[in-house]
Amino acid sequence: MTMIGQALNRVDGPLKVSGKATYAYEHWVDGCEPLYGFIVGATVGAGHITRIDTARAERAPGVHMVMTHHDAPAQGTPDLSIPFEYWRAFPALSGVDVHHFGEPVALVVATTFEQARAAANLIDVDYAGEPGSYDFGAGQDETYAPTGLIYGMIPTDTAVGDLHAGFDSAAVRIDERYTTPFELSQPMEPQASLVVPHGEDLMVYTSTQIVDAARASIAATLQIDPERIHVIAPYVGGGFGSKLRIHFETILAVFAARALGRPVKVAMARQQIFQMTGVRPTSSQRVRLGADRDGRLVAIAHEVTMHTNRHAEFIEPTGTVTRSLYAAPNRLTSHRLTPLDLPRGEDVRAPGEAPGLLAVESAMDELAHALEIDPVELRIRNEPTVDPERGVPFSDRKMVECLREGARRFGWERRPVRPASLREGRWLIGYGMAAAIRGHLQAPTKVVVRVEPDGTAVVRSDMTDIGTGTYTILTQVAADGLGLPPERVRVELGRSEFPVSMGSGGSWGAANSSTAVHRACVGLREKLLATAGGDARSPLHGSDQAGAVFSGGSVSINGASEALDEIVARNYPEGVEAEGETLAMTEDPNYRDYALHSYGAHFAEVAVDVDTAEIRLRRMLGVFSAGRVLNAKTARSQLVGGMIWGVSAALDEEAVVDMRAGGFVNRDLAQYLMPVHADVPRVDAVVLEGFDDKANVLGAKGIGELGICGAGAAVANAVFNATGVRVRDFPITLEKVLPGLPPMGD
Repeated sequence: MTMIGQALNRVDGPLKVSGKATYAYEHWVDGCEPLYGFIVGATVGAGHITRIDTARAERAPGVHMVMTHHDAPAQGTPDLSIPFEYWRAFPALSGVDVHHFGEPVALVVATTFEQARAAANLIDVDYAGEPGSYDFGAGQDETYAPTGLIYGMIPTDTAVGDLHAGFDSAAVRIDERYTTPFELSQPMEPQASLVVPHGEDLMVYTSTQIVDAARASIAATLQIDPERIHVIAPYVGGGFGSKLRIHFETILAVFAARALGRPVKVAMARQQIFQMTGVRPTSSQRVRLGADRDGRLVAIAHEVTMHTNRHAEFIEPTGTVTRSLYAAPNRLTSHRLTPLDLPRGEDVRAPGEAPGLLAVESAMDELAHALEIDPVELRIRNEPTVDPERGVPFSDRKMVECLREGARRFGWERRPVRPASLREGRWLIGYGMAAAIRGHLQAPTKVVVRVEPDGTAVVRSDMTDIGTGTYTILTQVAADGLGLPPERVRVELGRSEFPVSMGSGGSWGAANSSTAVHRACVGLREKLLATAGGDARSPLHGSDQAGAVFSGGSVSINGASEALDEIVARNYPEGVEAEGETLAMTEDPNYRDYALHSYGAHFAEVAVDVDTAEIRLRRMLGVFSAGRVLNAKTARSQLVGGMIWGVSAALDEEAVVDMRAGGFVNRDLAQYLMPVHADVPRVDAVVLEGFDDKANVLGAKGIGELGICGAGAAVANAVFNATGVRVRDFPITLEKVLPGLPPMGD
């Protein structure tokens, strides 16, 4: 029986629930107690340091070192010629200038964490503050067009046909602006590192999504040979984009460990994560939809303006979501940046699609309401036959199937057609839906699979498991590829000495690494068959290898059989291995000749209190198409988690800026709101069977970020259906809904 697709329990589950899975901050060095660092952040958002007095901190109990810009080592600067910023140098404490609130100005290292934190409060810093730009709305006069998206690989703007003529001629027009707030990844495991010096080498235990990027960035910052850096990240407690690159805690731990010749641990406190890591940029999105009376789009435009830190440009590809979503002959998308003195933008789960679909799918619901057409039917009528901007065929598109199956399972026919018309006592009931689309990406990845003389298989890659189930799916793919039971496969991940991958991010990790494992197994099968076929001692000697079957730890050909361990032990006493590789999408012709995406449809039911405007999610369903599923259990877990995040984006999440100093006011989990168990009742995710042969040899596409795509819009549209109140400034909060609620008697 094939293991791929089965709902196999996580092979690392027992380690995690027993506390034996070791995360970055939990590693220990035998015979040497680590020191602990605590970061001191700037209390102004713009300006420069005029004086920093560390004397009191240096005299505090247990303090070994206080590092500031005065004694930080020489550092490299970011090399903009390196395509992906996560591989560039990441300087810290490199000068007196302050680029955003919370930027590190000092590091205190002490015997205990408590001593380091206490001493940090004894540092006195004077600043020459400058009038920073913190107000996104007030900064529009500085807005500019970036040169390209995703490091220049995707155009900033696109135009097809004549948008203005098409829109003006449309019988029904929607022209609205939607705003999304600053949002942050908040992984359960905070950003943390332990750095252990070994002569000229550094052992860096860090929480990172991409091991190779961490290694390269550290080496570029220190201006040393990357071979001197050894990154270890076997378990990562969530990332959601916030660990695609290293941050200040890693660089400062590296500085301190080298200076002191001792292991040093540094972790960000939860409040520091809000100021020292990146954020999803706030955005203002203008969406224009023009349609004929039958609901067919004749014009669609999606124009996005977002914030960027003025010293570190970041563009979230928010408008790209519209480029492949719906058919329309006249089209326009654009991206503009507004520089502010706020933390840098960074990738947050489903960068681009999550905020982009929140706007576009809300606008589609507005169009459906204006046309008096069912929202599901409106989307089906605008389903493209080829990619509407590139003109190439889709590799495998089951958007309509997701829409129809979701409507059937959800009971969409019971949706109240007229908003605010269905009540249950004091509760207004509403249904909403939205489509989902997410580009399938592919990145270079290498894996080595080895068969030991005892017949067990070992898979090695620097690929990371950020809680998504990488250990499990690679076990399944290797077990399938070699005909072994899963318990005879061992997966080893997250070390820079292993073959290089692009890690976990962009929903590419599972497909990339699984494809590479599959190809390595193909190579191993070929080696083993050739060896056995040429070995007179083997029962398979001289057999026709075309009919070989690998199963149960043995190879069988036309009734003859031999165990893998016998073949390996006799011919490869040290074991035998093969390497598998996945190419970059720029080297794969399928990405030129086809449009590769995953798809979905979300359905939500909400209840809104007619007196208080309290919004309660009652149930939610997502139906998705992402090619072949590698593990049914981990796939569903990823999708449900993404859907809940979509609920959070619609109703809860918002980082509020203090306009006086550029800090986030609500910088802890008590005030930065996210759903808890009581907020999320019935959520279900269904994945349609599929196989996309243009994606890879396994037919699998990314699923980790698909669940959040469009989920928030389904909730927002349900709120409108329940109340008749359309909120375009997210999140949807009580004060935005309450004034428009109908009186109880209506």
